[in-house]
Amino acid sequence: MAFSFSNFFGTDELDNQPTQQQTADKTVSSPSSVNGRRPAKVVDMSGRSASTNHIALFEPRIYSDVKGIAQQLLENQAVIINFDKLDDQSSKRIVDFLTGTVFAISGEIKRVGDTIFLCTPNNFEVSGDLSSRFDQDASAFK
Repeated sequence: MAFSFSNFFGTDELDNQPTQQQTADKTVSSPSSVNGRRPAKVVDMSGRSASTNHIALFEPRIYSDVKGIAQQLLENQAVIINFDKLDDQSSKRIVDFLTGTVFAISGEIKRVGDTIFLCTPNNFEVSGDLSSRFDQDASAFK
């Protein structure tokens, strides 16, 4: 028994084929509507992006803590590092390592205090200079 789809919905297959004129009209016309409604356009008015940027705070105690700091940078997160709890030699080694990491991701590293550094990936912009402010504030208290 042969079954034909041509009359199943009450139309003939040839009736459903658009003509060349209908196809041309659809390409020239304004944005199409579905069932007489315009397509909904949703715009986020909060100004926030879907992903939230974080700034991680680190206070390394040994050199191997640099791995966690570098991992945050590789995940496009900014990092503030406080070297108060670390000796000068290890602090310099960590800064050297992070300088290479920041260079590799086209980021930036800035000193924001005597023992505090800010490392940012390339999707952050850092403006201003705190070290000159510290110098001005220190001279005001003398």
